[in-house]
Amino acid sequence: MNNISTVLKNLGILKLNPAFSTGSNWGATSGAKTLDSFSPVDGKKIASVQLATDEDYETVIKKAADAFLFWRNFPAPKRGEIVRQFGEALRMHKEDLGTLVSYEMGKSLQEGFGEVQEMIDICDFAVGLSRQLYGLTMHSERPNHRMYEQWHPMGIVAIISAFNFPVAVWSWNTALALVCGNVCVWKPSSKTPLCGIACQHIIATVLKKNNMPEGISNLLIGNSVGNLINNDKRVPLVSFTGSTRIGRVVSASVASRFGRSILELGGNNAIIISKDADLEMSIIGAVFGAVGTAGQRCTSTRRLIIHEDIYEAFKNKLVKAYGQLRIGDPLDQHNHVGPLIDIAAVEMYSHAIDKGKKEGANFVVEGGILSGDAYQSGCYVKPCIAEVENHYEIVQEETFAPILYLIKYKTLAEAIALQNGVPQGLSSAIMTLNLREAEQFLSAAGSDCGIANVNIGTSGAEIGGAFGGEKETGGGRESGSDAWKGYMRRQTNTINYSNTLTLAQAVKFDL
Repeated sequence: MNNISTVLKNLGILKLNPAFSTGSNWGATSGAKTLDSFSPVDGKKIASVQLATDEDYETVIKKAADAFLFWRNFPAPKRGEIVRQFGEALRMHKEDLGTLVSYEMGKSLQEGFGEVQEMIDICDFAVGLSRQLYGLTMHSERPNHRMYEQWHPMGIVAIISAFNFPVAVWSWNTALALVCGNVCVWKPSSKTPLCGIACQHIIATVLKKNNMPEGISNLLIGNSVGNLINNDKRVPLVSFTGSTRIGRVVSASVASRFGRSILELGGNNAIIISKDADLEMSIIGAVFGAVGTAGQRCTSTRRLIIHEDIYEAFKNKLVKAYGQLRIGDPLDQHNHVGPLIDIAAVEMYSHAIDKGKKEGANFVVEGGILSGDAYQSGCYVKPCIAEVENHYEIVQEETFAPILYLIKYKTLAEAIALQNGVPQGLSSAIMTLNLREAEQFLSAAGSDCGIANVNIGTSGAEIGGAFGGEKETGGGRESGSDAWKGYMRRQTNTINYSNTLTLAQAVKFDL
């Protein structure tokens, strides 16, 4: 594995000046303010990144609008070819980009590599999609008329992404938006700006190689950028991934100007552990779901709803498994759990534990902040487990940290009600070898989440399926299936090839 300086150099973003000169591809000027990026792994400053000004925003939006006039008429399969080359470039840079993701965000190295693989997978998906943007034909009620529908690109698609998946979520949106004929403007998380610059450099290189307008893909890093996007009528679609709290603001702002939004917000995901479950497999799914990415996935397992007959036995297995977890540098592949993203996240973790105890939570695995030379960033915490009631206020909230809540149930109907009894509706799972239980969980009377799994955990989505959830998760869908329709506008067309004008519904209008 390369050291971080070599990684930055290989990704083409290392400059002699500690402040990155981001240039026209992502819109920052030489006089802009800077943002320091620190690694949660060791607390060290990686680099300073120049922030975009309001003037930079205008420059980028105008370039994007000009590029759209070209890109929308560029044949879809040829757009797919550009995305294919982007996927090939990602394959070349997988190790370096995955390492940067791990170091700047704090997730394990294997998860960093996996995130880049998701980018490659969505590019492959989008290439095929570029020849499958199907419409429908319908029979007209009027003689000698043909009726059909087609899909057109919308224009500028803005992507506002979160720190926990600093590259994959952008690619989900970008690959689909591009093959659909849109152009993209990306505001990455200010907590992981270097990942954004690396991705923009890779795709900009592909565009330049093909003599494409640079405004097809754009990056803007800055505190004011999100607000400018949300209120800009020139941006018909905003895809936002983040907290429910900020999602409400984005949704209201975009809707007030009759724009469209794709919202992928918070999750409060549960696994039901049936008395008919394979307990060994269930332990693996529960532990990975709860501690993977240090509990900082929107699909992280927050709650285990366990049948009363196996509750104590499963709890004891879980406690034993937690005792085997290795916490430390995520670039060391022997470790299971890395750091939280920053000190603010650590404070939220501590607050949730304190609040849980005040409400009556019984911690069977205690939490705490780790200290010492191996944890010098101050961002390493202990994954913990608490016995709770589902109605506790802290259980109803999403805490982006490795805190797992245990809840006991008697009947499957009760378990499903507990699973659904939170404001969020992203991912859910049941562990059972009972076919009736599995089918009931997946029925209309079962899980109310956008994702419902049987005998796998709540995290680890594949790009082939549409990703997203209901209720306070926002209702948006990204990635696979027919999620591409969210990036296009539908148009119904009727062609009259007769020599008379026939009105619908047999209306007569004679002159």
